[in-house]
Amino acid sequence: MDNEELPISRSMIEAKGLSKFYGPFVAVDDITFEIPKGQIVAFLGPNGAGKTTMMRMLTGYLAPSAGEASIAGYDVRTSRLEASRRLGYLPENGPLYPEMTPLELLRFFGEARELPAKVLKDRIDAVIDLCALDLVIEKPVGKLSKGLKQRVGLAQALLHDPDVLIMDEPTAGLDPNQIRQFRENIQRLGRTKTLLISTHILHEAQTTADRLLLVNEGRLVFDGTEAELEENGSLEESFYRLTARGAKSLPVSETT
Repeated sequence: MDNEELPISRSMIEAKGLSKFYGPFVAVDDITFEIPKGQIVAFLGPNGAGKTTMMRMLTGYLAPSAGEASIAGYDVRTSRLEASRRLGYLPENGPLYPEMTPLELLRFFGEARELPAKVLKDRIDAVIDLCALDLVIEKPVGKLSKGLKQRVGLAQALLHDPDVLIMDEPTAGLDPNQIRQFRENIQRLGRTKTLLISTHILHEAQTTADRLLLVNEGRLVFDGTEAELEENGSLEESFYRLTARGAKSLPVSETT
């Protein structure tokens, strides 16, 4: 990233009353939270809870029905270009061009972001090393395994060295070895970046996150640490209790 001064903000990711309606169906219902610099947060919930919709609104890919979202202090709707410069987004099953090699794809996205040639070369070298792509860098993406495609997607999301990284179900479909390697990357990235990771897997949240945001039926039902959630039973029991149909959120005094 350049040294351009960021707007004054106490958070790197912020949601203010975000909601999304599809006719009478409420996908996301008035969610508010802030994530400070350097925190790894798991956005946890069962399938269909509204996680992907929330990720798309936070990244500016989907307009909310109500509320606001900002990245590093920039509103994703009114200052989208500034927000996108500071944001890396890895969607679930993100689109990759199968006929391109990873190297061609990274060059394409880097040029689209107008990275200077020397900067782009250095950043390509850096993400190839971080994501361990050196052995497949000249192989067509369409010929790669699910795990390798996920690494290519992560490399693309990190290419411009963003301050914030948002990932939607990043380990879906990976085998245990690939998941372990991906977690190691997350821990390494968390030393310098703010991360928000959407998942429905409890163990994933336990092993990667400093903080949990738990959603159910489009509502935020818990915001706190794993230890605070486990005060009300085991993590699995608490998850079930808070995400069962018609479940109520914890009282505000029990969340952070």
